[in-house]
Amino acid sequence: MLKKCLIANRGEIAVRIIRACRGLGIATVAVYSDVDARAKHVRLADEAVRVGEASPASSYLRTDRLIEAAQQTGTDCIHPGYGFLSENAAFAQAVIDAGLVWVGPPPSAIQAMGVKTEARSLMEAAGVPLVPGFQSAEADDDRFVQEAARIGYPVMVKAAGGGGGKGIRIVRAETDLLPALESARREAQKAFNDPRVFLERYIERGRHIEVQVLADQHGNTVHLFERECSAQRRHQKVIEESPSPLLTDEQRAAIGKAGVDAARAVGYVNAGTVEFIATPSGEFFFLEMNTRLQVEHPVTELVTGLDLVQLQLRVASGEPLPFSQADLTQCGHAVECRVYAEDPANGFLPAIGPVLRFIPPEGVGVRVDSGIQTGDEVTIHYDPMVAKVITYGATRTDALERMRGALRQTVVQGVTTNIPFLLRLLDHPATVSGELDTTFIDQNLADLLPARPPLDDAAAIALALSEPSRLAQAVGGSISADPSTDPYNPWARPDGFRLSSQGN
Repeated sequence: MLKKCLIANRGEIAVRIIRACRGLGIATVAVYSDVDARAKHVRLADEAVRVGEASPASSYLRTDRLIEAAQQTGTDCIHPGYGFLSENAAFAQAVIDAGLVWVGPPPSAIQAMGVKTEARSLMEAAGVPLVPGFQSAEADDDRFVQEAARIGYPVMVKAAGGGGGKGIRIVRAETDLLPALESARREAQKAFNDPRVFLERYIERGRHIEVQVLADQHGNTVHLFERECSAQRRHQKVIEESPSPLLTDEQRAAIGKAGVDAARAVGYVNAGTVEFIATPSGEFFFLEMNTRLQVEHPVTELVTGLDLVQLQLRVASGEPLPFSQADLTQCGHAVECRVYAEDPANGFLPAIGPVLRFIPPEGVGVRVDSGIQTGDEVTIHYDPMVAKVITYGATRTDALERMRGALRQTVVQGVTTNIPFLLRLLDHPATVSGELDTTFIDQNLADLLPARPPLDDAAAIALALSEPSRLAQAVGGSISADPSTDPYNPWARPDGFRLSSQGN
């Protein structure tokens, strides 16, 4: 078994990995940027090493500093978590070249799945169902127009090296295809330094279903069943659950087998996720493979009774999987909601500032994964996630009801959160019935946004004196870029009156 693990990440996933390591008797080393010096993951780890300034490019994305920190502290492995460098084949290879154990898949698998066009070719050869599409590095725009007509509208333009919902355009008519190609290429170049795009048929009312796979170094590959992540906003997941309310037992077995076939096709080792798009009838097609741990892995843990991070560490240490596919079962139902410091009523903009008070929910069937504690600060530098709230029940109805109760118990003061939005989404009949598709939130956003509460006189006065720009937001006004012209700024009024006994 590995002895010491450096966690090349931050926040709730770093805390999650620390907890798994402790269960195996593995010492932990945290890394941190200047603004994370007092963060929860730093306080919980056995050791901590500063790797740079606040920006990710100066800290968490510095391969050289991360490997140097591992070598200086005598660690024998690096766990990348998710995000940052977790799907960076060059980083994985650098870790291996430094004589350290990489807790993740082989760099070759990361490389193969990192470019969607190459992944499609591999999946086609392995017999994994694919969405009808077209890909070519040499084709001109006229060829794309011809192929889109063959596929049939609507089509999706997708970035070849994409992820995170970037470089995606839905096109419903031929007249819109060329502008969509240009726009997607521009965004893909900016986000991934790769302007290549390809076409796929757009599945109306599609359901996003993903299969958790796990493979060891001895040729054993299994799936840990599926998660449904159809509740999305702009291609970003909002609610995840397992099992999927869409699939029959036969469809569940088929999509699980497809996930295993996909993993074997790239010589996969460790934990990964194969993502599919499903039609309302349960027909499914390969989308992509995420070669890392997923944000939503806790729902799989709750319905299988397994610890995925501990299994990752055991696989990385060379152990065979302790079970076969026939040994695995799905029991009960689990739901995960991502609580963000953001303002849904203001375009879901991140809410930056100190967390004056954070009280996570507790109770039977309630789990909270969080990297935030009272007194921490949500900054502009990183993802504004406050916590993942996960609930478990014997039935889907039980799990959803526990989630509503857990979110109502959650206390976050100092920053605005999306909890009211999540509660409205959970109460919507489409969620209750399990009939969500990937476009539901975007198409019904006006009904899901909570109304702004009226601002009482005391609150208005407090805001006027302390944060006039926030007062403007609260009453629906605009925020001036120039404080001297801000109508809500009492210090900017040229009336000769000042709220102080001093001053000129």
